Amino acid sequence: MIRVLLAEDQHVIRGALVALLGLEEDIEVVAAVESGDAVLAAALAHRPDVAVLDIDMPGTIDGLEAAGELRAKLPACRTLMLTAYGKPGHLRRALGAQVDGFVLKTAPPEELTAAIRKVAGGQRVLDPSLAVTAWDLADNPLTPREADVLRMAAGGAEAPEIAAQLYLSAGTVRNYLTTIVAKLNARNRTDAARIARESGWI
Repeated sequence: MIRVLLAEDQHVIRGALVALLGLEEDIEVVAAVESGDAVLAAALAHRPDVAVLDIDMPGTIDGLEAAGELRAKLPACRTLMLTAYGKPGHLRRALGAQVDGFVLKTAPPEELTAAIRKVAGGQRVLDPSLAVTAWDLADNPLTPREADVLRMAAGGAEAPEIAAQLYLSAGTVRNYLTTIVAKLNARNRTDAARIARESGWI
């Protein structure tokens, strides 16, 4: 029996996945949580063989960060990322985090169950539609600090607010934003935020 932990923030999708996996004779969902923050505690309590993690979840950590925590604290648990978007940046982070599989939510149910079985058996799985993307991933041109600044600006924060939270001067924040716009060949900071989001960099 393959013991599965499921992390998905949307109630309807989480319930549907639990029901779907419950139909499989060799798969048992031992825990279902709705945030990245809840993954590690649930995994330590239930000791799953595979964690199926949505990437974009509310809370202080997302699915990829939760996968990193699992690798550090419970290395026997394999990780399979489930996402609605095949963003190059997400895929790069997933590969960098050494997750064991990456499947789109648009995949047929049998592909998900097959992926769980393969990952549990020690194989790595990549959704076929992402294979080409995996070979041609654009490097994230933003430094971690630039990504922090752009993430806050995208959320509506102005330079003085960003400066206060990141312990920078307002002038330094404005310089960062100018550099970011230039690096991403964007028209302005709003366009830069759009480009970075679509690439999975913020």
